[in-house]
Amino acid sequence: MIRILLADDQVLIRSGIRSLLEAEDDIEVVAEAADGQQAVALAAEHRPDIALMDIQMPVLDGLEATRQIVADERLDSVRVVILTNFGLDEYIFRALRAGASGFLLKDAPPAELLQALQVVMRGDALLSPSVTRRLIGEFVARPPDAVAAAGMETLTNREREVVALVAHGLSNDEIAETMVLSPATAKTHVIRAMIKLGARDRAQLVVFAYQTGLVAPRTAGPAPGRLP
Repeated sequence: MIRILLADDQVLIRSGIRSLLEAEDDIEVVAEAADGQQAVALAAEHRPDIALMDIQMPVLDGLEATRQIVADERLDSVRVVILTNFGLDEYIFRALRAGASGFLLKDAPPAELLQALQVVMRGDALLSPSVTRRLIGEFVARPPDAVAAAGMETLTNREREVVALVAHGLSNDEIAETMVLSPATAKTHVIRAMIKLGARDRAQLVVFAYQTGLVAPRTAGPAPGRLP
């Protein structure tokens, strides 16, 4: 059962998403928040698996609410997926830097939202395909980040190879097959890279890979519905 917290200041939006989610046998909406402050409090109270978070909300916006949830060690298991009408690049980057595990637009098909929840529950990262294309384009325009590059130097060669494969959208099983490893070993390399880089999840590993130039955006081909 996937336990969901809905955070959106529009009652009709929350009602529609709740109806969609609760039609699924393996999804339960445990709480609803009308602003970011409520979202943080309800996340602490209910410890949901995923918080579906709008960006523009009163009292506290969704980006700051995401930062506070991610910073709370008690909520380490809570993953945030930004669900918004605003597909602006700056929102995308701020959301990922805040620790969001995914970013979907509200006009995404219902099936894409349901798939997103499953992907995030597996520990993967998810963005809308249109968002992914803009994400790659933005990294093309930015020089490598020196601070991120210094962190990447702490990784072994094998761990850097694994991070590059994560950035190209491969799952742990696919990484294992590509590198001729067991799935457990591949997962261990991913986890160790996350710990060394201080990455909360695979979404942030992808950001590191592009920021450091480990992966060249011009050659990265995004898979539909997933980070490239």
